[in-house]
Amino acid sequence: MTHVEQIAGFVTRASCEMLSDETREQIKIRVLDSMGCAIGAMDGALIPKLRNFVSELGWKGRCTLIGGGSARPDAAAFYNAALVRYLDFNDSYLAKGETCHPSDNLGAILAAGELAGASGCDLMTALAVAYQVQCRLSDEAPVRARGFDHTVQGAYGATAGIGKILGLDQQQLANAIAISATALNALRATRTGVLSNWKGLAYPHMSADCVRNVLLARQGITGPLEVVEGDKGLMDAISGLFTLNWAEEGLDRVPRTALKKYNAEIHSQTTIEATLELRRQYNIRPQDIEQVDVTVFDVAYNIIGGGEEGDKHSVRTKEQADHSLPYLVAVALLDGQVMPEQYAPDRILRLDVQTLIGKVSIHPDPAYSAQFPREMPSRVAITLRDGRVVDREVRTWEGSGSLPMSWDSAYAKFERLTKPFTTLKQRSQFADTIAHLEERSIADLISQLSKVGTPQSAPNTVVTMGRR
Repeated sequence: MTHVEQIAGFVTRASCEMLSDETREQIKIRVLDSMGCAIGAMDGALIPKLRNFVSELGWKGRCTLIGGGSARPDAAAFYNAALVRYLDFNDSYLAKGETCHPSDNLGAILAAGELAGASGCDLMTALAVAYQVQCRLSDEAPVRARGFDHTVQGAYGATAGIGKILGLDQQQLANAIAISATALNALRATRTGVLSNWKGLAYPHMSADCVRNVLLARQGITGPLEVVEGDKGLMDAISGLFTLNWAEEGLDRVPRTALKKYNAEIHSQTTIEATLELRRQYNIRPQDIEQVDVTVFDVAYNIIGGGEEGDKHSVRTKEQADHSLPYLVAVALLDGQVMPEQYAPDRILRLDVQTLIGKVSIHPDPAYSAQFPREMPSRVAITLRDGRVVDREVRTWEGSGSLPMSWDSAYAKFERLTKPFTTLKQRSQFADTIAHLEERSIADLISQLSKVGTPQSAPNTVVTMGRR
């Protein structure tokens, strides 16, 4: 069998009964976390533009949009996934040579699940499958160093999860994966240099394509099954040789993903934790700061610290800010938090943070690099104008693999993000539905999502969703 046929065999064999108690609990926490991120993004600057886009495609469809309205399956997958991703506050998977955000798959799987009339157990299984396929390919076939984006592995994972919940047989699913794997190989330029809106929309766009590819394969359309190991396939053209035995794979990757405590790129979490601890302990005032030196592992340095992917001291937009370690350290020192409010345009451009950014220097450390991804060590040293140097080293945070986020902490994050768009009763209903997902249907969850932050005007008109 070809590699994609082996993946398809793994996916079709997967069942809800294979999920361990730990995996079930962690899936629920990630659904709660992802829904919090999506609802909390409803007043984002791009959201009216995305609703315009969906409107141009045509509102009539079989799948529900978060906040009301409906659309065809691929448009709903794109829009809902874009909401999950917009804040850049959802989960991450840390492999040595790749980082991805497996909850990016939720929007497309929800749309496909609504189309199929699927159960909550079906949703959990499809999500577990998508996480497993994407994460294991990130482990064994990283593509970042070769100039490609993590959506490359995502195309396999998203298609696997969508195909699973739509009930494709093994051959149909193999063809769907082959189509996606051939067509959807995006460049890493998405996340290098001057960052654009596309940083948050690349995965939703890819997952919408995967919905179409699965529906094509369900109609009998075939794809190049040797896309992984064949001539000019993935191994030959992008990743190099790798080995994965899908017959021996389980469904164990969900608990190995990390949740974000702070609204910032995943590799910044320990640096922000150290910065905030120093601020609290020493009551540091911005005018007292002479210099801030941050020591991190190589991946953090290259992605958000000014290394391989470009200087991070010039910050003008949200997309640039949440991927700039100098900005994140500066705003944490000034505001005592890093949450969605720290990405308001007037906050980013204010003189205080723009000035303090220039005092922050980022340095890679080979010893720290050797410990990644098992740990993400970071040291923050602040030189004060009176000559004192205060420093703190942090290696973990609540939400990391070594210190998992509890349901109560995840709910507190969910509540903070969704409070402007929901009532107490709605939040309670969300939590109850997700906590008992095995006994509920996707329709139960989708119905609740359609009512959050609902615009006062009709759903087929273009609206701007503001905080209530």
